[in-house]
Amino acid sequence: MAFHEIRFPANLSFGSVGGPERRTDIVTLANGFEERNTPWAHSRRRYDAGLGLRSLDDVATVIAFFEARQGQLIGFRWKDWSDYKSALPSAEITPTDQLIGIGDEVETVFPLTKTYRSGENIYLRPITKPVAGTVRIAIGGDPLQETIDYTVDHLTGLVTFLHPPDIAAEVRAGYEFDVPVRFDTDAIMAAISNFQAGEAPNVPIVEVRV
Repeated sequence: MAFHEIRFPANLSFGSVGGPERRTDIVTLANGFEERNTPWAHSRRRYDAGLGLRSLDDVATVIAFFEARQGQLIGFRWKDWSDYKSALPSAEITPTDQLIGIGDEVETVFPLTKTYRSGENIYLRPITKPVAGTVRIAIGGDPLQETIDYTVDHLTGLVTFLHPPDIAAEVRAGYEFDVPVRFDTDAIMAAISNFQAGEAPNVPIVEVRV
């Protein structure tokens, strides 16, 4: 899949709307009960970038970005301002934010993940597009140093340690991340008169699997 490691202008994604989408197949039985199943292991995010546009210069910037990605053809990075880091929105990132694995003195590669918890239920989200320079790692509560103790593949979200973590040692991480997305349209319709009157064009964005 074609993908450009470039972020949609963050000042234009600020003000957009969007969030996670699930797919649930529901069958209503003859007795009125339901059977519910999903073919998706992971949610998918959708956004509308049009609501973040505030000027005609913003429209021109989005059109240039759209043309450079050839519409839906090429994916890119997106900053979801409502969910872009390992910590709560009001908190600072720390190396112990998210549990990403347990050491066994063998494994040296751990994927970044983010845990969403409600009561006893959790959802483990793969993080494949961490932001360079933001990833912080701790083993057993002790912060480590990037390039000396570990490396991060910012294209896949994989963390590789120089030495495998000790048995039963908690491997934790803090980071900022982007969402891999593409345009969900091959046409952007921008009416200048409508935009000047306060009506933004519709610019749908959808998450992609990478």
